[in-house]
Amino acid sequence: MDCSLVRTLVHRYCAGEENWVDSRTIYVGHREPPPGAEAYIPQRYPDNRIVSSKYTFWNFIPKNLFEQFRRIANFYFLIIFLVQLIIDTPTSPVTSGLPLFFVITVTAIKQGYEDWLRHKADNAMNQCPVHFIQHGKLVRKQSRKLRVGDIVMVKEDETFPCDLIFLSSNRGDGTCHVTTASLDGESSHKTHYAVQDTKGFHTEEDIDGLHATIECEQPQPDLYKFVGRINVYSDLNDPVVRPLGSENLLLRGATLKNTEKIFGVAIYTGMETKMALNYQSKSQKRSAVEKSMNVFLIVYLCILISKALINTVLKYVWQSEPFRDEPWYNQKTESERQRNLFLKAFTDFLAFMVLFNYIIPVSMYVTVEMQKFLGSYFITWDEDMFDEETGEGPLVNTSDLNEELGQVEYIFTDKTGTLTENNMEFKECCIEGHVYVPHVICNGQVLPDASGIDMIDSSPSVSGREREELFFRALCLCHTVQVKDDDNPDGPRKSPDGGKSCVYISSSPDEVALVEGVQRLGFTYLRLKDNYMEILNRDNGVERFELLEILSFDSVRRRMSVIVKSAEGDIYLFCKGADSSIFPRVIEGKVDQIRARVERNAVEGLRTLCVAYKRLIPEEYEGICQLLQAAKVALQDREKKLAEAYEQIEKDLILLGATAVEDRLQEKAADTIEALQKAGIKVWVLTGDKMETAAATCYACKLFRRNTQLLELTTKRIEEQSLHDVLFELSKTVLRHSGSLTRDTFSGLSADMQDYGLIIDGAALSLIMKPREDGSSGNYRELFLEICRSCSAVLCCRMAPLQKAQIVKLIKFSKEHPITLAIGDGANDVSMILEAHVGIGVIGKEGRQAARNSDYAIPKFKHLKKMLLVHGHFYYIRISELVQYFFYKNVCFIFPQFLYQFFCGFSQQTLYDTAYLTLYNISFTSLPILLYSLMEQHVSIDVLKRDPALYRDIAKNALLRWRVFIYWTLLGLFDALVFFFGAYFMFENTTVTSNGQIMTTNTHMIFGNWTFGTLVFTVMVFTVTLKLALDTHYWTWINHFVIWGSLLFYVVFSLLWGGVIWPFLNYQRMYYVFIQMLSSGPAWLAIVLLVTVSLLPDVLKKVLCRQLWPTATERVQQNGCAQPWDQDSEFTPLASLQSPGYQSTCPSAAWSGSRPQQVTLAVWKGKVSAEPPPAPGCSHRCCSSSPRHGCPGSLVGMLV
Repeated sequence: MDCSLVRTLVHRYCAGEENWVDSRTIYVGHREPPPGAEAYIPQRYPDNRIVSSKYTFWNFIPKNLFEQFRRIANFYFLIIFLVQLIIDTPTSPVTSGLPLFFVITVTAIKQGYEDWLRHKADNAMNQCPVHFIQHGKLVRKQSRKLRVGDIVMVKEDETFPCDLIFLSSNRGDGTCHVTTASLDGESSHKTHYAVQDTKGFHTEEDIDGLHATIECEQPQPDLYKFVGRINVYSDLNDPVVRPLGSENLLLRGATLKNTEKIFGVAIYTGMETKMALNYQSKSQKRSAVEKSMNVFLIVYLCILISKALINTVLKYVWQSEPFRDEPWYNQKTESERQRNLFLKAFTDFLAFMVLFNYIIPVSMYVTVEMQKFLGSYFITWDEDMFDEETGEGPLVNTSDLNEELGQVEYIFTDKTGTLTENNMEFKECCIEGHVYVPHVICNGQVLPDASGIDMIDSSPSVSGREREELFFRALCLCHTVQVKDDDNPDGPRKSPDGGKSCVYISSSPDEVALVEGVQRLGFTYLRLKDNYMEILNRDNGVERFELLEILSFDSVRRRMSVIVKSAEGDIYLFCKGADSSIFPRVIEGKVDQIRARVERNAVEGLRTLCVAYKRLIPEEYEGICQLLQAAKVALQDREKKLAEAYEQIEKDLILLGATAVEDRLQEKAADTIEALQKAGIKVWVLTGDKMETAAATCYACKLFRRNTQLLELTTKRIEEQSLHDVLFELSKTVLRHSGSLTRDTFSGLSADMQDYGLIIDGAALSLIMKPREDGSSGNYRELFLEICRSCSAVLCCRMAPLQKAQIVKLIKFSKEHPITLAIGDGANDVSMILEAHVGIGVIGKEGRQAARNSDYAIPKFKHLKKMLLVHGHFYYIRISELVQYFFYKNVCFIFPQFLYQFFCGFSQQTLYDTAYLTLYNISFTSLPILLYSLMEQHVSIDVLKRDPALYRDIAKNALLRWRVFIYWTLLGLFDALVFFFGAYFMFENTTVTSNGQIMTTNTHMIFGNWTFGTLVFTVMVFTVTLKLALDTHYWTWINHFVIWGSLLFYVVFSLLWGGVIWPFLNYQRMYYVFIQMLSSGPAWLAIVLLVTVSLLPDVLKKVLCRQLWPTATERVQQNGCAQPWDQDSEFTPLASLQSPGYQSTCPSAAWSGSRPQQVTLAVWKGKVSAEPPPAPGCSHRCCSSSPRHGCPGSLVGMLV
């Protein structure tokens, strides 16, 4: 038997029908088709149970442990722990096992709790009651028991329990209204249509008698795409075949509105619904800091292996001397003498690995996760980023990329709805060369005492009058606007004649603006009823047009059409779209006059559309119907066939005129772009609009300036010259100037040099991305990138959504590997948002697809300034210090242990007690750095907003470069040498007392290896904590409490640990050691001196670098207060509660050291303010400022 046939049969009968075919067949109501109609093939589908949880009760422990031990640090510590259990190691397994257990347990509890919440939500959803039809009666059962093929009844304001094909509703026209806010955030009502042959079934008995089968595609996640067909059987006749599209599909999670009830048949259930398929997680993005952290971890792992290897070799060199291998007090057994030398050496190597393993900071990962998770709340708490108009605040969809906000080099932004408001205002229309300006429309509101039309030029002729009315009818009919008769939250809009209130609803703001605009010009769209569109003409007469076909808009065609039939029987095709898609299809009309007006409006930044029509004779319409029907019922390549059909239908048009709609620039968009450019960030605009409109917007938002020389790389220019010639000509132009001048590679704001801006369109980009014509493997990408780097701004117009992603990917993977950010508000921006390192969605009027798929979401474009220049800056400063500090303090911790082996015969004796080894990273040094990484502000928020150039100080991962990493490592090595040898020289001369104890001759302190190790550990804990205190610029009572509290906790713990005989310990080696050490005065002096000497190099380095080579940030810190009272801060209320011993960093604030600070706290309207008393004779801003309210982003300010 043929193997392929066997494979097919196995897939068919074992894997389920849906896995081996491209489509599925659903039997409505589980009724088999009539005999002889088609074969009945039962298929297996999942039930309607939604499972969003990751774990079950039985697999939680093994699955969670498996996921956690996939992390290299956790797996490494597990291996070390197992080694400690298997072989005789110098440290207890507890020292590795307890920190690992703590990390694993905390993470497991967090993930378990989150999954329990998901289980709870799933159960609530799966147990919801659902009404379905069984044997002609309405039956109620739980949602999870629904099956594919069940006929479901849904009532008003209920959500759809699964994906349904809409069969009928209580409305006579077979429509229903739906909101999809839970799916894509769009709150507007969308109209869906029942199947033509089933919309008359209004009762349970009618529906139960339906014989039909549905063929449709297998489940896929696209919310806006569906392909299928329904076969309706009646008597013995051939079945009636009807196409099914997204307008017939009701999605799970959507809500039924303004419709009493509907009937639908389940086609996708449970985890196969489109909503569930969209829950799949996006690809994980990793920040530059995380990548640096992993590289540093590998370096320290190499250092660890080197240390263990060196000590193993030196141990056997040491033991090669007689009597060193077997001292009299530790003679070997016979079995130990006969052990294999290689095995002994390997065991010793593992023992040294265990001894030095604390150089790898396992707790760093937990601290970083906590810092990112808690730190992300500062964005959501920031009232400066809350938009009162929309009632929306910023959203954080992932906290893994917080620090990446401080590393952005390229911003790719959409235009419509992102830079502009997407609030359309109808400005004018041009018909047959005559311009009409309805001066009374403003944002859809009808102004009082305003009626009529402003004519720019002479009135049209009689034939022109007919064309004029035809144009207005086209605007009234060629759209997908819905009319809602009752009030909605947006408020009613009244018709100009003062009649009934009506609200126009559409997914496109352009369409609403056009319908409202033409309303002011005398033609009012009334409604769509029973497939008839009604309009009110100038004479207050109602005209009815039968809606025959809608040729929907798509971003590729960039146009839409309707075919309508007038009361007189005339059939018209009305088409509107972008000028580039209408003009090539026009054979008649005043093209030149209208083109000139369109270009003029585009230069002024207006959005233009052209309108055309043609009459259809009945025979021609019949041909169109057959063409469209064949394309609509196709299951394979339906979209392609429809596009080909539309191309044939929309041709030989007669041009009527054009419209102009204004989309206003968003508030502070220009200021934001200017600040971002000063911060060294390049801004690119990627839009689907025409070049002239987009360029006008770029000038308005200061992306292009008056002295900017625009370079065009467009299809028009490439037609005149070859692509090769155009690219090389542009390259010569920009590189000539960049070679002769030292160009600022980040922004073109310098006034003494030529500033370039590049404009490229989608067609030209496609040519650039293709291989060269000569067949060589190379292409023009590198040359194009070189030109772009030399331009201060780039505008990409006429871009398809995938081309936007291509541009982002091109820059993202260029040789510099810059950090990219994409920001947009619509579904067409999702691809570039997912492609960029950081994706930001604007919560706008085009739905929430962008916000749902983004890493962060903001209400307005202006909020991007604070998000990057303030929050991003702080996040990066904080986490980079956290990473470097963790490696530094672990070098300080382990290097003395390494040095100690040279003084104990490489016997693997530990320097520190087990409790100190265990608690060093967990308790003694963990909280100060966590609080630092959440609260540090090296300069104030106002300074960062006022001086965007400070952002450049941290560009290109400046604080985690190799030079900085090596400095921190060398500093840790120096401090470790000071700790070890400083304590060693104290114990250099010893004597034996009468009772057998060893005492130092110079300090008269009881000497022992645990005393020595405790002294080294004490100096180390104080040094690393005070090092962090020196790095802290922003002091609050929380910092004081945590830093000094950590030191106090160490002292109290050591006193208790060594002051009590603990019954659960099998040793008491630390008993009285710490107390005895502190009873010696010289020991106190030694601790102070060693801590001072350890900190001195870092202090000297800071002073010298600030004086000789200060950065821009350090100059700001020197010239003004790092913490002025009159500047907003994330923690202003907390800062105001400082202790009396606080020393201001302001050089003029002499009063702070001479007398206690008096702080006045005022609570007013939910804000907290702090006001210090002015110092006599002090004129500095921080001393003489007026009281200011706490920053809206402050922690306490949000809670008051």
